[in-house]
Amino acid sequence: MTDVAIRCEGLAKQYRIGERESYKALRDVIADAFGSPFRRLRSALRHSSNGSAGTEKPNIWALKDVSFEIKRGEVVGIIGRNGAGKSTLLKILSRITEPTHGHADIWGRVGSLLEVGTGFHPELTGRDNIFLNGAILGMRKTEIARKFDEIVAFAELEKFIDTPVKRYSSGMYMRLAFSVAAHLETEILFVDEVLAVGDAAFQKKCLGKMGNVSRQGRTILFVSHNMTALQKLCTRVVWLNGGQVMDAGDPRKVIDHYLQTNAVANLEAMWEDNLTAPGNERVRLRSVRVLPQTDPGEPITVHAPLRIEFIYQNHVPGTVLNVSMNLNNMEEVCVFSSVSDFSPRPAGLIRHTVTIPGDLLNAGSYYVNMIVVKDASVGILFQNNVVGFELVEGEIAGNWYGKQPGATRPKLRWESEAVEVTDFPVAMSVQRRDA
Repeated sequence: MTDVAIRCEGLAKQYRIGERESYKALRDVIADAFGSPFRRLRSALRHSSNGSAGTEKPNIWALKDVSFEIKRGEVVGIIGRNGAGKSTLLKILSRITEPTHGHADIWGRVGSLLEVGTGFHPELTGRDNIFLNGAILGMRKTEIARKFDEIVAFAELEKFIDTPVKRYSSGMYMRLAFSVAAHLETEILFVDEVLAVGDAAFQKKCLGKMGNVSRQGRTILFVSHNMTALQKLCTRVVWLNGGQVMDAGDPRKVIDHYLQTNAVANLEAMWEDNLTAPGNERVRLRSVRVLPQTDPGEPITVHAPLRIEFIYQNHVPGTVLNVSMNLNNMEEVCVFSSVSDFSPRPAGLIRHTVTIPGDLLNAGSYYVNMIVVKDASVGILFQNNVVGFELVEGEIAGNWYGKQPGATRPKLRWESEAVEVTDFPVAMSVQRRDA
């Protein structure tokens, strides 16, 4: 048996913008076979009479010349921005859609978790859908029955297992779908970015289960924007951009390359029109600015203090409002959060400013999520990724020129002193002990 689980060669997929992919019955295929010569003739005549084909809808390549191999037992992460072709790749490998060019060979039984409730029938109960989904994955009834209790316990749906899944919440759907895919003994598992549906505790549970599955020698192809999880789980990472492979290899190196390439500083966000600004009838966000304490045009170093300014329009006088800010790095880790003062605000423009001291953050890219909070407890305006900035290394301390570890690198006060001083050199003391 070959040690290769997945091989893609020249894989490409083209879509026509604005056109839906149709699914045909046998009679449609037969009718198309007889009618296609006449359609081609009419199309050629129409193009010749018009002189151009300018009215045709444009095409887009979701994937273009993608080639790679995945060996048995590997855990491979797929990263890239939205629209990079990650989900299209998994759909082709799962045989949901066909490639325009190239081919993909798979050796082994495949389980796919591409979106919530894939392969579930809404009228059937959770119990029935476990057996249905297992059958779709090629499992025998005895295999499914042997794993049934473990699947239900992992999903934490014992009380609802005989309820039709159409009454499940999206989180309950997700729990059951992942539990089925992870516990039934497929040799290859495809997981798209669907774990975001569950709560934080369930996401951690799923990632732990995927780690256990990988240690059993099963092959996993994992699409995610969670860079921390990818570095922890994956043996290799493939970066897609514009449908093409930009980089592949060691997870940390590829992820660092991806983050550095996509780090875009956006120091200011402004909304001139109060009617279209983010918000509601209570408050409208007017601007958020990062104000580095550096010379204009100069890069922001880790040593430079910076201020972040929030301005919003308050429409209800006397409301107790404050701003809560989360500062995240590009690996989607919250470095810290900070909250402004709580106070009744008059109607009009309100400004909040927070200062981040120098020598606190590490070099890298950061972005700001903010919430305007009413009565110190109710969020009434949410704005994620509203501004971002990049910090670079500044003056080097000592002889270390590499990147410092950690999300922060505060300049702390150290004190040093000699606790005990000997009256003789160290070499002399060694000689006396030998004597």
